[in-house]
Amino acid sequence: MTEAQNTKRPGALIAMSGGVDSSVAAWLMQQAGYDCTGITMRLTRNETLGQSGFHTCCSEKDIEDAAEVAFAMDIPYEVLDFTADFREKIIEKFIRVYEMGGTPNPCIDCNRYMKFDHLLRWAESHGMEYVVTGHYARVEQDEATGRWLLKKGLDEGKDQSYVLYNLTQEQLAHVRLPLGGLHKTEVREIAEKQHFINARKHDSQDICFVPDGDYACFMEDFTGRHYPAGDFLDENGKKVGTHNGAVRYTIGQRKGLGLAMGAPVYVCAKDMQANTVTVGPEENLFDRIVYADEVNWIAIPELTAPLRVTARTRYHQTEQAATVYPAGEGQFRLEFDQPQRAPTPGQAVVLYQGDVVLGGGTIVAVE
Repeated sequence: MTEAQNTKRPGALIAMSGGVDSSVAAWLMQQAGYDCTGITMRLTRNETLGQSGFHTCCSEKDIEDAAEVAFAMDIPYEVLDFTADFREKIIEKFIRVYEMGGTPNPCIDCNRYMKFDHLLRWAESHGMEYVVTGHYARVEQDEATGRWLLKKGLDEGKDQSYVLYNLTQEQLAHVRLPLGGLHKTEVREIAEKQHFINARKHDSQDICFVPDGDYACFMEDFTGRHYPAGDFLDENGKKVGTHNGAVRYTIGQRKGLGLAMGAPVYVCAKDMQANTVTVGPEENLFDRIVYADEVNWIAIPELTAPLRVTARTRYHQTEQAATVYPAGEGQFRLEFDQPQRAPTPGQAVVLYQGDVVLGGGTIVAVE
């Protein structure tokens, strides 16, 4: 047997959601010579949610599509049931954050606890070196420092580096993101040339366990709790109306308040214990300083001195110039050059230097 024949191909676990992106990621890895296995994580059950979930990820239809692509590529394929863990780590945390007055980001938690934790461990236990996803971002190693870097995807409109800021050095060393250097149009072209069933499938846009977007109704059904009506207050604490339960409102919201106050008003604050929602003019929404905890640094081992960065407090927000300061272990303080509209506790704030993700954390307070 020659040395070339004796060389074992590196194993890659492909996280297949049933969408076009992960399907093309699988094909690209196969073309690059990897020994691929397709895996779909079952995270929820549609009958539990009372929805078909067609425009979300991980529905029964998605599992069928992923299986068909894997069959067409002639690669092994399995469905792993993570519904219990997903319920505990993602759904229950989602509800907890809303009930405390924050705005959660379950997709970030899913990447952190499910895709790049469970799948990496499963891959390792089955002799595979890499976990591959269809995210639009890039992973590279810094030759000077040896650190693994997370970079933005080249398709600015699809860049998903924001939702991957929690990846650790150990995880980044075993993650491959083959779509990072491509544009979405190129990905669909590849899928069409391969005659993949999902080449023209819509991207999933909703939270997978709240496919109709009514998260408060989902929370009531899931917990059996009712979120009672309460008072809308103005800036001076005067009652100006009745709301339908404080969890149903997010900071910065204008639509659906049902208040006639002579001028537009926005949700500016919530007191979950008192079940009140304070409304006011839009200028009351702007803050310059954000505090974050549960911080994960990627490009640096830790923050020891102030750094100039750009930052996003929302997924598709344009990055804003700021300075980040150390603020204790696992925390930082971020001061924007210009006040930002409605940075909200519970959301992620992600820091960049150029196209490199410096790190990020969860917003816990603003001022």
